[in-house]
Amino acid sequence: MRHALVNDSRGTVVFGIVRPCAHRLADGLRTEWMAHLCGLCLALRADHGQFSRVVTNYDGLIVSVLTEAQTERAARQRRTAGPCPLRGMRTAPIARGEGARLAASVSLVLASAKIRDHVADGDGLLRRRPLAAAARRVAHGWDWAGARTGAELGFDTAVLVDAVERQQGIEMVAGPGTPLLAVTEPTETATAAAFAYTAVLAGRPGNSAPLAEAGRLFGRLAHLLDAVEDQPADAASGAWNPLTATGTSRAEARRLADDAVHGIRLALRDAEFTDGRLAHVLLAHELRASADRAFGTTACAHEGHGGSGAPGGPVRQDGGLPPGFGQQPPPRPGRRGFLAGCAVFVGLCCTCRICCADEYEGPWSRKKREGCCDQSDCCDCCDGCDCCDACSCCDCG
Repeated sequence: MRHALVNDSRGTVVFGIVRPCAHRLADGLRTEWMAHLCGLCLALRADHGQFSRVVTNYDGLIVSVLTEAQTERAARQRRTAGPCPLRGMRTAPIARGEGARLAASVSLVLASAKIRDHVADGDGLLRRRPLAAAARRVAHGWDWAGARTGAELGFDTAVLVDAVERQQGIEMVAGPGTPLLAVTEPTETATAAAFAYTAVLAGRPGNSAPLAEAGRLFGRLAHLLDAVEDQPADAASGAWNPLTATGTSRAEARRLADDAVHGIRLALRDAEFTDGRLAHVLLAHELRASADRAFGTTACAHEGHGGSGAPGGPVRQDGGLPPGFGQQPPPRPGRRGFLAGCAVFVGLCCTCRICCADEYEGPWSRKKREGCCDQSDCCDCCDGCDCCDACSCCDCG
């Protein structure tokens, strides 16, 4: 089974399909992206405890981005977070408020569904009854926690739970000739509900319909790309895959993916944003790059250095966050101690910042250094056009 927003990540260290290369985000948008990513992580910690941060994912933060894009920016929407080892031990502004909490609620519920799915399939160590029982307890706790936060925001997470429960039944009866879109429907329903509710939180009810459409197509795309990327591994292991089960060709999957990307762009045109630049870049531009990456047609050259293409590197499965990027503060004076430097070095390596970052701070010396692949002209991707809702760099204007 596959779930949007919290995708199956077997064989990878990244959650989510929207993984923009830092070189495709202008400096201001890099900072905003990081603010929402850290905001989701810390919203999970604040409401649900330290362990819940493992569900931090790239796609989930889009819920936070959309909520903020529809509201007037206020000082209370940002706060300064304390130093984090995977931010180079620097402070950073982070997003706060209802958008981040909604993203946390959605991420918890869908992550819970994924755990139950792995338990049902008997994946890996979950074949063992004691571990399976422990995993079920974690999933139950996340269900309850996500529902509680959703209720505080007025969002009923039952629509998400119902969608993922229907998914298993649909997969059991799917076979050759089953329309692929019948398999992706529960995922589409879940993401449509999450996207649409951002309009309610922002006080823009007129945006509910277009954002529901954008969310429906985003869920379809996430499901498709996850299936495409997993198909070789699923074939080797004998795991269920929607493309293989329904007999859908990669060419047809690509057509459906391209249609979804185009449909999201059209839906965004019908929504009104206060500042929709980041949402536009992620949903109108980066989704095309995500489809190209999944189908192996083209990718940013920086994705070969560390494997993620994400700004500052991947989100790790242990909940770690990529280091900060964008506007960098002056380096702090003095060297770090041996242990503190080791912690920062591990973070830089695990998040590929040593390879992919424009600039990072030396783990012990604190001196500014350039990322390995930034020293050569290896990236032919867009340098991050300063586009708005009607940009001239693509056909979505």
